[in-house]
Amino acid sequence: MPGRAKTGLLRMLPLGMVAAATYYLWRPFKARRQAEPTTPASEAMLAIDSEQSIVHANAPAATLFGSTPEAMRGMPLSHFILRDLRSLDSNMPFLDIGQQLRLTGRRATDATLMGRRMDGAMFPLEGSLTASTGHEGAIDTVLVRDISARKQVHEQLARSFAQLRELSSALQTIREEERKHIARELHDDLGQLLATLRVDLTLARQHADMTPPLLGLLHEMDGLLVTAISSLRRIASNLRPRALDEGGLYFALQTLRHDFLLRQAVHFELMADEGDLVLDDQRSTAIYRIVQEALTNIARHAEASHITIALHRIDSMLAITIQDDGKGITDRDLEKTASLGLLGMRERVWGLNGSIQIGADSELGGTRIDIMLPMHAPASAP
Repeated sequence: MPGRAKTGLLRMLPLGMVAAATYYLWRPFKARRQAEPTTPASEAMLAIDSEQSIVHANAPAATLFGSTPEAMRGMPLSHFILRDLRSLDSNMPFLDIGQQLRLTGRRATDATLMGRRMDGAMFPLEGSLTASTGHEGAIDTVLVRDISARKQVHEQLARSFAQLRELSSALQTIREEERKHIARELHDDLGQLLATLRVDLTLARQHADMTPPLLGLLHEMDGLLVTAISSLRRIASNLRPRALDEGGLYFALQTLRHDFLLRQAVHFELMADEGDLVLDDQRSTAIYRIVQEALTNIARHAEASHITIALHRIDSMLAITIQDDGKGITDRDLEKTASLGLLGMRERVWGLNGSIQIGADSELGGTRIDIMLPMHAPASAP
């Protein structure tokens, strides 16, 4: 039995020596592996020291910058990654590389970093930074991605949106011109015709041979003509308010307020200076339609008892504020695709290169619309 135990021990000794040797040889290799940053094989990665010098670049990073890992080692990070084009001729380090890299990569428009290849070609990129500590000190790992294709798609989308906005502005202009033309035709032609018929009818009623039944019939016809003339004026006014052409925007808004108060029992304040509202036809029409649409929404949905509309100049801008104390508007209401009235308001404002904000009103508790329109910048061309 002792002999067998001794034999078993001798057999185990080589295995133990191999295990010990493997352990002591693996320790430094493991330390080196821990010091080297790991990243997916397809991800471009740069490792930099505290001086922002490149200590390691993997193959995808070398390919991205048109170099080799060996050539990139020891070079400053700012040679390949520029904060902006102003640093093109310098190798100044990033003041806060972590903050600057974290600011990129959210949207294509956030890509403020520029990459520079060895041949000098520039391309947009985004990156992220992670910090680690190895046996030789602190090492930061920078992961970078070329977003040239994404930026190109974003620019194409931006051009498409700009073209759609120009188309929308052109359609708004064409529609207003058609409305103006039809309103003028209704008022000048059909309106004059109805007025002439009423004059002839009045003369006919004064004829001596009129019998009472005939006089009654002519009286009813006169009432129908009056109703037709009133309807014609209302339709023409809805198509194109004559107050805009005859008295300007200020007078048109006053008329709009008067007509609204005839239908709604509310407290309505219109605060504006007539001198601030001497504008060209395009801006006057757009502002009138915006206010008109806002009042339509208030009448349909808000159940408000107090409305305030203020228009005033701020340097070269016209500020428009529309407030009510109604039920208010929610974010869900703003996102509805069927809210064509709100969409039309936005398109009119954007067509004039302005800005619009729609949301809850902290003062009256209802809805507040704030609009800023430039008075001297050209509007979108139809």
